[in-house]
Amino acid sequence: MSMHLGAIALLVRDYDEAIAWFTSCLGFHLLENSPQGPGKRWVVVAPPGSHETRLLLAKAADPRQLQAVGNQSGGRVFLFLETADFRASYAVMRARGVRFCEEPREEAYGTVAVFEDLYGNRWDLLQRKG
Repeated sequence: MSMHLGAIALLVRDYDEAIAWFTSCLGFHLLENSPQGPGKRWVVVAPPGSHETRLLLAKAADPRQLQAVGNQSGGRVFLFLETADFRASYAVMRARGVRFCEEPREEAYGTVAVFEDLYGNRWDLLQRKG
């Protein structure tokens, strides 16, 4: 039986600001933006070349969810954005205003640097070795 993660829900404060940031700063593609009733939309974005896993931008619907925006992983790195060319991706993302929390570093598994999305969720930009 074959399976894969189709989407990961990411809580956001506002659909349009999240779409703008993910498409302009990270260069993600907006794959779907469909109304789902009053105040709700099905908004899906994905990095260029991603064929399976996508992000579902889910607008916080109540105070508890709103409190979790930007802290879905308790301050740990939450998502891992892999690239085939770390230096080029890093340079483009910095030029587009992405805030990196550290300088790039070499690890046994590859080149990596932590950045934050517009809400403060921590991500790794990663180029794996081999």
